[in-house]
Amino acid sequence: TEYGGQIVHVDGHTTQASVTEQITAQGVLFGDLETLLTENRELLEPYFLKQAVNPTADRFAAWHAAFWTSGTLLYVPRGVEVKLPLHSLIAHSKDDVAEFGHTLIIVEDEARATLLEETTSATDDLSGLHVGCVELIVGRHANLRYVQLQNWNQKSWHFAHQAGNVANSGSLQWTVVGLGSKLSHIHQDVNLQGRASTAEVNGVTFAVDRQKISYYTQQHHQAQGTHSDLLYKEVLRDESRVIWRGMIKVDEAAQQTDGYQRSDALMLSSDARCDSIPGLEIEADDVRCTHGATTGRVDEEQIFYAQSRGIGQNEAMHIIVEGFFQQVYDRIPIEVVRETLSRAVQGKLGIETVSDV
Repeated sequence: TEYGGQIVHVDGHTTQASVTEQITAQGVLFGDLETLLTENRELLEPYFLKQAVNPTADRFAAWHAAFWTSGTLLYVPRGVEVKLPLHSLIAHSKDDVAEFGHTLIIVEDEARATLLEETTSATDDLSGLHVGCVELIVGRHANLRYVQLQNWNQKSWHFAHQAGNVANSGSLQWTVVGLGSKLSHIHQDVNLQGRASTAEVNGVTFAVDRQKISYYTQQHHQAQGTHSDLLYKEVLRDESRVIWRGMIKVDEAAQQTDGYQRSDALMLSSDARCDSIPGLEIEADDVRCTHGATTGRVDEEQIFYAQSRGIGQNEAMHIIVEGFFQQVYDRIPIEVVRETLSRAVQGKLGIETVSDV
C-alpha cells in the first residue's frame, strides 16, 4: 500500500480508520481524535487546543472549540520514524452539512512523519460548511511534513485556524492547497519557538468562476537562529479573487533570524483579482528578513510559441499553469504526495488523467 494508515471522516463522523501493524508496534497513535483522546487523556489533553491554536482568537475558533465533531490524531513517540506517509480524508455526502473537523499532530523529539489530508464533496450540488482547526506540534530535532489539499465543491464555505509549533532544531514542512470552496478564509500561523528551528510553508491556489480564497499567514520567530521560508503560488481565472496577507514577526530574543516570504500570482483573465500584502514586524537587530510579491498575466508569446508547434491554446495554458506550480511540487520530496497534488490541479484544469500502463 502507498500509505501506512488511512482515516475517513464523512459528514462529521469517522467512518473508517486503519493503520499497519508495523506502525502500531512503534507506539504510534493514528486514528479518530475523539476515541484516542478519551483513551489517552493524560498524554494528549495537554496538547488539544492548549498550545497551538487559541480557541478564543475569534468567533470561528470559539465556535469550533465548542462544537468540534470528528477529527484526526497522529501521535509519534520520541525517536520513532514513520516511513510511509499517512492519509486522512474529510468528506461531505449530504446537503447542508456543518462540520467542525479537528486535526492534531504531535511529533515528539527526534521523530519523523508525513500526513496528507484531503477534503472533498461527494457531488457538486451539495451545500456545506467546514469550520476546521489544525494543530501541529513538532518536538526537538523532529521532522513533520503535513499537506492539506482543500477541494470542497463551489457550494461549500471553508474557515479554519491552523497553527504549528516547532521546538529546538525541529523542522516543519507545511503545504496548503486551495482548489475548492465558494468562500474560504484560513489563518495559518507558524511559531518557531526553539533555537535553530525551521519551517518551510508552501501554498498552491487555483481559483475559478467567482471563488474567493483568503489566507492570513504569520511566521513568528521566537528564538535565536530560526529560519522560515514561505512560497505561495496562485492562479486565477474568470472573476475569482485571492487574498494573501503575510507577516514575518521577529521577537527581540530571535537574533540571527532568517525569514523569507513570497507570493506569485498568475492571472488568466482580466476580471480576476489578487491582493498580495506582505509585511514585516521586527524587534531584533541582527536578522535577515525579506519578502516579495508578483502578479502577472500569461505571456502571449509563450502561447504563440506553443501553438506554432501544434499545441492548442487551452493545452498551452494547461502546460503554463503546471509549470507555474512546479516550483512548489519540487519542494515536496514524497512522490505519492506530489502525484496527488498534480492530479488535483489537472482535474481543476479539466485535463483527463491517463493511468499508467
